[in-house]
Amino acid sequence: MFSVLLMGSPNGQPNSSFSLIMMGAIILVFWLFMIRPQAKKAKDQKKFIENLQKGDRIVTIAGIHGSINRVNEDNTIQLETNPGSYLKLEKSAISMEWTQQLNKAASVEVEKK
Repeated sequence: MFSVLLMGSPNGQPNSSFSLIMMGAIILVFWLFMIRPQAKKAKDQKKFIENLQKGDRIVTIAGIHGSINRVNEDNTIQLETNPGSYLKLEKSAISMEWTQQLNKAASVEVEKK
């Protein structure tokens, strides 16, 4: 029975139900390993951007470090890089991964002291 599934029908024609099952399995694996994690990451990034507030230390995707001075209504922020130096940036230019690493490293330094 199993060899019939792998080899197809006795007259040499491939088994169409087996082909459909394999195609479904490939689509399922693709969804589990590619689409689902990417959608989760996009959802987390959106949540992270919505929760930004004044005083948060961030890193942009260009590698600029600073703290948020003001969150504007037009989906931008005012970033203070040095005392008295401000940049206006789009919220989408903030790197969630690098910001989390920056804040994680800062919390480790505080715990050591």
